[in-house]
Amino acid sequence: VYKRQVSTQSTGAQNLLSLADTIDQAIQKWGIINHPTYGKIYAYEVDGYGNYYIADDANIPSLLSLPYLGYVPNNDSVYLRTRSVILSKANPWFFSGSAGEGIGGPHNGVGWIWPMSILVRGLTTSDDDEIEYVLDLIKSSSAGTGYLHESFWKDSVNTFTRTWFAWTNSLFGELILKLADEKPYLIF
Repeated sequence: VYKRQVSTQSTGAQNLLSLADTIDQAIQKWGIINHPTYGKIYAYEVDGYGNYYIADDANIPSLLSLPYLGYVPNNDSVYLRTRSVILSKANPWFFSGSAGEGIGGPHNGVGWIWPMSILVRGLTTSDDDEIEYVLDLIKSSSAGTGYLHESFWKDSVNTFTRTWFAWTNSLFGELILKLADEKPYLIF
């Protein structure tokens, strides 16, 4: 998506577009695997020898964020299958508890959900019910502080890391602006 917006008049731009094409070809050849249960999905990691690792991390870039980054539309069939895998227990970094569900990662360890992953979930879906679910999760994850945190414990929003995490709070603002523009009936 972004490469179409780049002027190709400079040598540097041409080199970057060529690199982007090479990376895309590699993703198409090696990064999409035919999983025996889920079918064609994006792997989190591959080694070029046919081995792969199915997971996702809460940060951006991530597999969940591919439409947000402009790599694929949010209705792409490989992306949708990948999304269903990484938003499930098939992803070793997806956690669910009494306080909510979402993706965490090795940065904070097992059981810690990153609101960033919940926001990316909202930014990459067109489904109104899922967006409302995301908004409810985000509201409760703030633990009444008025701010979003880096992560919270899957069974207690009152147990969290970083009182203020600018990246997550900025993504929340971005989600609200997107909804105000595209789906105002969900927030007003």
